[in-house]
Amino acid sequence: QVQLVESGGGLVQPGGSLRLACSVFGIGSNFRVYTMRWYRQAPGKQRDLVADISRAGEVDYADAVKGRFIISRDFIKNTLLLQMNSLKSEDTAVYYCNADVGGGIDPPTNYWGQGTQVTVSA
Repeated sequence: QVQLVESGGGLVQPGGSLRLACSVFGIGSNFRVYTMRWYRQAPGKQRDLVADISRAGEVDYADAVKGRFIISRDFIKNTLLLQMNSLKSEDTAVYYCNADVGGGIDPPTNYWGQGTQVTVSA
């Protein structure tokens, strides 16, 4: 029932910017979205954590993106954003949204989006 949907990926030149978004569907007002995360996976590589943000607004970034990417969230709309600046070819990957979602007394469940392709190339 719960579904995460990413958007905003595409082709961008080195040094350019993109903004990714992740929307959470299929939850009622009694549900809470806890920690949300962005992962990425380049061809032939493992899936790596890019950034995460807690329900308290605390953020963490991978060293490779620190100073260039900004993670944020809208607690009312249950959306996750990733502003990507000064993009490099090394940032090329499929970017995945990940979130812990719980309802009422139920323990949180982890969910994944389908991913959105980001290609940085001249």
